[in-house]
Amino acid sequence: MAIDGKKVLLFAPAKINLCLRVSGRRPDGYHDLETWMQKLDLCDTILLEITGGTGIEFFCDDPLLSGMENLAVKAAEIFFSALGTGRLPKLKIRLEKKIPVAAGLGGGSSDAGTVLKGLNRLYNHPFSEIELIELARPLGADVPFFAAECNAVIAYGTGDIMYPVDSLEDYTFVLVNPGFFVSTRWVFENLSLTSVGKKYTFPGFHKCKSDLLSLSVMHNDLEKVTSARFSEIEDMKKRLLELGALKVLMSGSGATVFGMFPDTGNPSQPDFSRIVGELSRKFGDKVFVARASAGAWPSG
Repeated sequence: MAIDGKKVLLFAPAKINLCLRVSGRRPDGYHDLETWMQKLDLCDTILLEITGGTGIEFFCDDPLLSGMENLAVKAAEIFFSALGTGRLPKLKIRLEKKIPVAAGLGGGSSDAGTVLKGLNRLYNHPFSEIELIELARPLGADVPFFAAECNAVIAYGTGDIMYPVDSLEDYTFVLVNPGFFVSTRWVFENLSLTSVGKKYTFPGFHKCKSDLLSLSVMHNDLEKVTSARFSEIEDMKKRLLELGALKVLMSGSGATVFGMFPDTGNPSQPDFSRIVGELSRKFGDKVFVARASAGAWPSG
C-alpha cells in the first residue's frame, strides 16, 4: 500500500483454492468448507481518496461493474457505519480490473476486503485485524480472507476460520480463464452433498506446521459440477499438463483453471511466453502468469 495524504493506492490480489471440500449446508444458506487458499500477485488496482463533502463516488474501468451495488462500495459503507462518523465522508473509489469476473479467483471479494484494509489504514487503524474480519463476514464467504494480512491459509466454516500457512513461493502459476461466467450459487445448488467426502483433509491442522502440507491433497469438490456443464474445464487441465504443469486444478466454482510449474533453477525452466501464446490461441486472451504473494502472517 502506498499512502499520500488522504489517498491510498491498493493492490487487491486474486486467490486460488489449492483444496476445496464441502462438508455440508448451513442453516444460513452458506456451506461448511475446508479449503487451502493462496493469494497471488495478479491484482486489481484500487485508489481511495478522501476529499471535502459527503457521499461515496465509485468509478470502474469495467462498465458492467460500475454500479453502486459493487462490493467495494458496500465494504466502504460497512466501514463508515462501524466507525460511527454520523455521516459519510466524501470518498472516491477508483477500481481498475485485471482479475476476471465470476472466475473462481475471488476478484470482487478481494476488492471488498482490500477497501476495508485501505480505509483502516487511512483512518490510522481504528480496527484491529480481527475486527476487520468481523466487518468482512456479511460481505461474502471469501471477503474475510482478503481483509486479513496473511497470504495463504487453511480455512474452515464458510472460509472465515483461518489458520495462516506459508505461501508457495517455489512455483509459477499459469491461470486460464475461458471467458465465460460461472455462477457460484448455481454450482452449489447443483452440488450433491451425498457424494461429498465428510472426512477432513486437514484434521487438527492448526496444531501442525506449514511444512506438513502436501500438494497430494489438491482437490476441488465443485469441479465435477462445473466441468459436467462446461467441457472446457477438462480441456484446459489436459492442455496445461501437456505443457508441463506438475499439478492442475479448477479454482473455486470456476471457470478458471490453474497449472503449477515448479521452479527448476536451470535452463530447462518452461518458456512461459510460449505457453501463454498456445493457451491464448485455444482458450482466449485471459491467460495469466502469476506468483504467490510471499510470506505468512503477518505480511505487507
